[in-house]
Amino acid sequence: MKKALFSMFIFLGFTAITNAQLVNQQQNQERKIQVAILFDTSGSMNGLLNQAKSRIWNIVNTLTTFKYNGQTPVFEFALYDYGNSTISAEKQYVRCISPLTTDLDDISAKLFGLTTNGGEEYCAAVIQTALEELKWSKDSRDMKLIYIAGNEPFNQGTIDYKKSLKNAIGQDVFVNTIYCGQYEQGVRELWYEGSELGEGKYFNIDQNEKIRFIETPYDDSIAALNTKLNRTYLGYGVEGKRKKAEQEKQDENAMSVAAESSVERTMSKSSSAYVNTSWDLVDYSLSDPKALKDMNDADLPEELRGKTPEQKEKILADKRNERAEIQAQVARLGGKRQDYIDNELKNTAGEDDFGKAVAKSLIELGAKKNYFNN
Repeated sequence: MKKALFSMFIFLGFTAITNAQLVNQQQNQERKIQVAILFDTSGSMNGLLNQAKSRIWNIVNTLTTFKYNGQTPVFEFALYDYGNSTISAEKQYVRCISPLTTDLDDISAKLFGLTTNGGEEYCAAVIQTALEELKWSKDSRDMKLIYIAGNEPFNQGTIDYKKSLKNAIGQDVFVNTIYCGQYEQGVRELWYEGSELGEGKYFNIDQNEKIRFIETPYDDSIAALNTKLNRTYLGYGVEGKRKKAEQEKQDENAMSVAAESSVERTMSKSSSAYVNTSWDLVDYSLSDPKALKDMNDADLPEELRGKTPEQKEKILADKRNERAEIQAQVARLGGKRQDYIDNELKNTAGEDDFGKAVAKSLIELGAKKNYFNN
């Protein structure tokens, strides 16, 4: 009997330790914010895509202000398009442009690559596909969001939109609807009901409204820092050179929209959301201190080839320090820039656009999940 009781106490003690370790492990895990954006790319949606291209970095910068228990979460984005006649009818005109990823340059490249073409717009089909295909977090503390934008009735197609939205809630995914047209028309076409069933937010926008940017006294200084920031990136391996060129290409894409959009991209690049461990040796070394020691000389960036281990470490350390200082400068100027913009907008009603709709809902829904912006 004593032996049995002793064994039971040992088992209970082990179980308690195991459970405590599990709780500690869960508490120490980084939280995630996952955002899937579903674009109607039928023939009438050029304005919507233009707004999204204009606001993508503003949306990222809104997310970077979020904290959960004082910690910055990991941000993942996914892109789908639907309603485009270039997509197979067998797939119900639904296409995954990018799965959930932390690679912001890739998201930008694919967003700028989207084009419109007439097709059938099935909202329920694209929502259900995104729910089934994407690797959504199973942790209830993580924030999972779908944004669907379009201008046709929400109930089109063979899939029941009510069931799709019920499935979303079952996975703890909020579904937000953005109707491109008049508010009441969106209500009649069930976009408001879609947001209610998806426990998200309903917005209506004029997708053809030109984005209003506000020039600030800090823009030129931030733009100059972007050039310096790019010089701190050391591409390694097979992808290094290509991704370094991609980084510069996305700088050009942001500038093609507006100088202010380029400034917002620089602010994103100076934030915790912009991490490139897969191709940049500086980011990789921060995640793995042994990265340099384990790398073949042929895979190293040109700046480090043929150098002694000590020289390599010094170059890498110098780049890390330089980048940290530049990012700190961008953060300081970015704060002043935002204060200036907030003051300019204080007495301005302003029209809703895609970016404002997403940013506003992020803040409201974030508070529900205990994510608070600074």
